[in-house]
Amino acid sequence: MDKVVIQSYDTDDFQDEKRRFYLPINPESYTKNFKVGLEKTTGHGKSGTNPKYISTPPEELKLDFVLDGTGTMEGYVYDTPVEDQLSDFLDCTYTLNAETHRPRFLVIVWGGDYLSFKCVLSNVDVNHTLFTSDGKPLRVKVSATFLKYKNKKEQQQSQGNSPDLTHYQLSKQGDRLDLMTNNIYNDPKYFLQIGRVNGLSSVRNIKPGRDLYFPPFDKNNG
Repeated sequence: MDKVVIQSYDTDDFQDEKRRFYLPINPESYTKNFKVGLEKTTGHGKSGTNPKYISTPPEELKLDFVLDGTGTMEGYVYDTPVEDQLSDFLDCTYTLNAETHRPRFLVIVWGGDYLSFKCVLSNVDVNHTLFTSDGKPLRVKVSATFLKYKNKKEQQQSQGNSPDLTHYQLSKQGDRLDLMTNNIYNDPKYFLQIGRVNGLSSVRNIKPGRDLYFPPFDKNNG
């Protein structure tokens, strides 16, 4: 069976792979976690609750696997000390990129296209479980949690044009802020507010290539 592979990238377009790490032994299983953010506060003197939807947090993927330096595990893909294997894994997933000042963007692939998970590392626990007589580590258990990642373009595509969600839009030559605002909110009246939140000196002449932020507005209070 193909090994789980973790591919890492400097940028969130996932175009230029920088590193990859193969899990030496495939995990017996993996866990996906889906959450829904709800406001569960109950009013004073009321029983029960009518949870209000707030947001949908990103999907989580959890992998538990073993790194081994004993040389006794059948089919093991590495013959290097376990601390070197751990260092390679952390360099791929956790270590800050000197240019972007953040960990790399990741894709976890297993079973062809069945699992292809764009993500960033959220948490990793490393448990050293076996040692030589002089205390040198021989085996570690790694539990890693990854958060699904969508760049701005993918977020906008999945959101559509709902006015109660956050949008980002790249300005083009000839764009008008009132028309862009109307396209998202079905109402151009917010264009002055959009100009302010984006720090625009003019709402008439928008420089092409400007990444504009369109926050959610409560239209009932408008």
